[in-house]
Amino acid sequence: MVAVEKRACSFKCLNHLNAATSRQSVPQLNAAKMAALLERSFIEICGFEREALHRFREITVNLGVSALPGGIKYPDCAGGFHYEENGKLLSITSNRFIHWSASGDTVQLVEQSLDTNLLNSAVRLKLVHCSVLPGGVTIQETLNNVFILIVTNQSVHRLVLPHPSRMYRSELVTELQMQSVFTDVGKLSLQDPAHSAVIPTPAGQTGAPCASTAWLNRQGEAHYALTSPAGGILVVTLPPCDTQGDMTVVELKRSTVMQRLAGWMPTAIRGEQVPGELALCLAVRELEDDSFLFALCQDHKLRMWSLKEQSCLMETDMLEYIPACKGGRRAAGPGPRLRTSFSSTTGLCLAVYLAAPQSGQFTVLQLVATDNNRYSMDHVSSLFSTQETLVDFALTSTDIWGVWVDESNNTIVKYIDYEHNTAGQWNKVFVQPPPEEEVQIGADQDPRIYRRGSERSVDLSWEALKREVTLAVENELQSSVTEFEFCQEEYRQLQVEFWSKFYACCLQYQEALALPLGLTVSPHTSMVCLLKKGFVSYLLPCFAVDHLYLSCDEYVFSEEETAITDDPEVGRDVLQLVQCLRLVSDSVSGDMAYEMEKALDQLQSPERAAELVLENIDNVIEDIQDKLQDVRNPVAAMMVLLREMDLESDAELATEGTLAPGQSLPVRLGLSQLYSGSVAVMVACQAVCQMAMTRALFCRDLLILQKLYLRLGDNVSSTCIFDTLNIGCRGVDVDANLQHLSVLELSDTPTLSSNRSVLSPQTVVGLFYQTVARKTIISQIYGQQQSAAPTTALLHWPHMVSNVVHLLAQLLWPSNPSFLFPECLMANCQYTQLQEYVRLIGPWCQTNVGSCRFMLGQCYLANGEGQKALACFQEAASEVEKEEFLVRLTGTDEEEAATSPRLQYYNKVLRLLEDVGLPELVIHMATLAITEAGTDVRSEAALRTRIFKHHLDLSHNSQAYEALTQNPDSSRRLDCLRQLVVVLCERSQLQDLVQFSYVGLHDEVVSIIESRARAVDLLAHNYYELLYAFHIHRHNYRKAGTVMFEYGMRLGREVRTQRGLQKQVNCYLAALNCLRLIRPKYAWIVQPSGACERPGASPKRTYDGEFAAEPVKRQVDILELKDLEKEYNLARSRLTLAKHHPTSAGIAGSASAVEMVALLVQAGLFDSALSLCQTFKLSLTPIFEGLAFKCIKLQYGGEDSQNEAWGWLAANQLSTIINTKESRLACSSLQPTHADSLWVGSNSLAPITSTLLKNCEEIIVFFFADIAQFFYPSNVGKFGFYIPWGEILCYRAAVHDRALAFAQKSYSKFVCLLIFEYIRIFIKNILTIKCLQ
Repeated sequence: MVAVEKRACSFKCLNHLNAATSRQSVPQLNAAKMAALLERSFIEICGFEREALHRFREITVNLGVSALPGGIKYPDCAGGFHYEENGKLLSITSNRFIHWSASGDTVQLVEQSLDTNLLNSAVRLKLVHCSVLPGGVTIQETLNNVFILIVTNQSVHRLVLPHPSRMYRSELVTELQMQSVFTDVGKLSLQDPAHSAVIPTPAGQTGAPCASTAWLNRQGEAHYALTSPAGGILVVTLPPCDTQGDMTVVELKRSTVMQRLAGWMPTAIRGEQVPGELALCLAVRELEDDSFLFALCQDHKLRMWSLKEQSCLMETDMLEYIPACKGGRRAAGPGPRLRTSFSSTTGLCLAVYLAAPQSGQFTVLQLVATDNNRYSMDHVSSLFSTQETLVDFALTSTDIWGVWVDESNNTIVKYIDYEHNTAGQWNKVFVQPPPEEEVQIGADQDPRIYRRGSERSVDLSWEALKREVTLAVENELQSSVTEFEFCQEEYRQLQVEFWSKFYACCLQYQEALALPLGLTVSPHTSMVCLLKKGFVSYLLPCFAVDHLYLSCDEYVFSEEETAITDDPEVGRDVLQLVQCLRLVSDSVSGDMAYEMEKALDQLQSPERAAELVLENIDNVIEDIQDKLQDVRNPVAAMMVLLREMDLESDAELATEGTLAPGQSLPVRLGLSQLYSGSVAVMVACQAVCQMAMTRALFCRDLLILQKLYLRLGDNVSSTCIFDTLNIGCRGVDVDANLQHLSVLELSDTPTLSSNRSVLSPQTVVGLFYQTVARKTIISQIYGQQQSAAPTTALLHWPHMVSNVVHLLAQLLWPSNPSFLFPECLMANCQYTQLQEYVRLIGPWCQTNVGSCRFMLGQCYLANGEGQKALACFQEAASEVEKEEFLVRLTGTDEEEAATSPRLQYYNKVLRLLEDVGLPELVIHMATLAITEAGTDVRSEAALRTRIFKHHLDLSHNSQAYEALTQNPDSSRRLDCLRQLVVVLCERSQLQDLVQFSYVGLHDEVVSIIESRARAVDLLAHNYYELLYAFHIHRHNYRKAGTVMFEYGMRLGREVRTQRGLQKQVNCYLAALNCLRLIRPKYAWIVQPSGACERPGASPKRTYDGEFAAEPVKRQVDILELKDLEKEYNLARSRLTLAKHHPTSAGIAGSASAVEMVALLVQAGLFDSALSLCQTFKLSLTPIFEGLAFKCIKLQYGGEDSQNEAWGWLAANQLSTIINTKESRLACSSLQPTHADSLWVGSNSLAPITSTLLKNCEEIIVFFFADIAQFFYPSNVGKFGFYIPWGEILCYRAAVHDRALAFAQKSYSKFVCLLIFEYIRIFIKNILTIKCLQ
């Protein structure tokens, strides 16, 4: 159930807390002392599995019987069954048992294992209209099956289940989960006669049986014995399950005459007296080939019946063993009990419990056989108990275990050795106390604080339960409020009130679920389980200091109880001191305990808190002082107690390697499963939690007592008290911190959720035990034993669980060298819990200080607090070579073995920071590490490389360049330089890249950029432009021109698109500009020879994979300014062609000058062709031939040809208009010829021609001037024939775009055609002249 509490655990649970093991491991203890300690007392550990609640499968059995009128309501009962081999390590039934409980017509069966988790392990049988009798459930096993026999008031039942050893092919099972024997119980037809039968009721019988028992004989027959109201015993027998047969019924009774007459006598004559031979409880034992029934009857006589002979073989009057009742007939008191036990050494023993008015008595008898099949009982022991109500007891070969409830319904459990305990002193079992009735809530606390209780039994997750409870309580609070406004204090008081009501309801449920029903003791492992209505709890041994502190004075009566010391004088002082501690404990109120715990939680001085408590217990100081006078040497007594509580160990627990390496494979597999089930995890962890709570209280009271000693100033050395005071203060801190740690619960980290195993632990201690500690503990227990020991020795529960709890506490103890627990928390992402752990142990623990700081730094990293993490990592660096965890942390990389441990540590931290993504902290930590590197050039280079990388990632370009230049390793420096160039170029941060000085790195930078430029895509990256800017920034214009010329050459070869041609023109133009900035005699460059090679080509093989020929030495070509101008003009012509005719861009990219003239003429770009001919001094003939061809084609073409002509006409534009003497001469010669007149006259176009010539006069004059300049008489020789000025000028005017534009704008298409006809006439004259020549 849920418990609301102000803190994880209260100091008020003073005398009801768990015990722990002693300081030394069990193998190291003296054997006699160990035995004495184990026999003293036990403590209860609740075994409820939180959030792993059993899901019972409901099975209903209806035999068609009707409910008996006025039936007796039988008390609830419970019991258990332990497999024969549950104490053997290599058995599949190791640490495995079944427990059951019966209430009315319902039987609940649960199978549990400490070594694994069982699936489908819970079954609930509902027997319609039948009530289970006391003792009516029996479980037995054979080689192949497990039999469950059930007796009710109207029926008997037999469930036949497969034995676990037959469910698996091998005895060695390594799965974390296994199927229970109840897995297939639903497949059984329980109504069949083979499984169930109705008990025949004798005619006239009105009573109901009050006791029963059942057993399976060696022939496989199931016998069910139940008491008969008439005084006999009815035995119902079912045949073996694999044979056919009918149920048989036998009644065992005394065959006397009076008894036979009494059977026929009317009720009115006999009266309603219960017969004296009415059996009140039954027990059975099968010996040889007979079954013996033992019946404790109403007349207090114990009778033994033989089923085979159906006769009473023995009768013993139990009143003879009760001193107060000798010679009497009856003794007052209810509920006798009978139990049996059999062992090879003692034979068959019986224990009879009879209640007397003031007490109860257990009488242990031993069955003795004489001649002629005669039997008698030998008295072994008579033991007396208090007058509480006995619930159940168990008899073993040595002990009697009993469970009682007192008038307040509190559970009492005790046990006693009935053979050797001459004083009759019962040993104490410290049961779980009921929760506090009131909750102390501090003013600074929220009333809605939860504490997980081990008794919660609801089928909800913890988080879902919290939400539902909070919502329910808050709704209840809101519904009761009538006012709308409250002050904060009033609302808080309402919260406290309603949460206290809810808490009270929880207590009621806990009280009901904690009602004891029985107990079970394993005869093979000595494990004792207390069976309660809602859960099962386990009894663990209580050791030394815990036993002394928790026991009452009646259980600690001599120095023999103090087995922790050999000195009897010190032993007496210890007893007196423990009594003083109890007085202190009783005087500390809940408020004072809370204030002291709060001070410890806030890391305040426990000494100051103890002084405050001492000021409030003045009423008991005198009593304490009186007892202290009897303590002769308090310092020695205190040191003995503190030493026993100290879990520090000088020996390092084995943490690595295989489990029990000296054992065989089956043994190792068995050990790998030992105590790995969720039940074992829970028991071990709760035991450690209780141990921590108990010892925290002990240290608290001892600290208060020490302060009282100092105040009194009596016959004790203040120095000695101060010494023990320091130890006591530390003990208070340690145990209180460990107490808090034990209740820390797992966080809901998504990373942990996916990695949790099937056991799903709920606390960090459970997680640690399950994942790490269990293997270490088992290795420690079996590591020093002989190889054959695990296979032969039984798994003795008190011995094993004491070792497990003690070693687990040692692994958790912060002052031990082992650092496994924090490592486990970190590995499972339990950052919050790990932070709390480090916080609690920080002020006092001086072990693994550096390791704790490192773990705390990791927690800060996980929570996003990088600066705090960095500080923790720096603090941990000083402990690197001193602590085992940090040594392991820094010694795993072979490549770093040559460096110092501290440098290795820094490298680990740097990787951690890099994984988290905190480059600023990486830079800071690497800078610190450089000072540690000293003369280690290799490490310094690696660190400076890290600094460079993260500065570059942060765009700290200047700092990155500085780190680069300081790197002592030339190869790393070059790598960093290459990365700097690439990254800055990709980020387009070219200004920074160009402006760096690159002292001593200039050639490397140029080489890197050049190699990158020649290796990547020209259009996607701009490394050539970067290199151009780099040289321009340093005024190296020739290299800048060389770079741009190479860029242009590659563009023309690799990027034959319009975009590529445009870039090529720009590159050549930039190269021209660079050379023009240099003095003419230096205005030259070397033509790049490698620019034309295929990028990425192999130096040894050709493109086809064949071996390449020997490289030929190439001649160096010098390019001057005029050469670059030619390349520029050629590139511009290519671009012009690509713009006019995009599909020809691919051809033009590699065309020569001659080829380009032809392509330009073909495209109608006569101006560009003419300019190219001028640049490369080529013949103009192809131009005029092309122009003539286009005019002829236009003359004889159709509408489409004429429309196409507008495009190439518009493409030929004059860049300038020149007014010269020749231009004016051309204007004066513009006169129509005779042919013109004839052509115009024949077409009646005289008016249009006159208008055209008149209106076009201005534009045509401009064209004449331009053409006249071109065809000046000095240039006539270039053409080889005379050209008439008027015809040529008109021809030139007709093709010029300004004339064309004027015609398109001002005249119709007919007028334009008229212009084309003029062109035709002039071209015809030109051809005629050429032919005449």
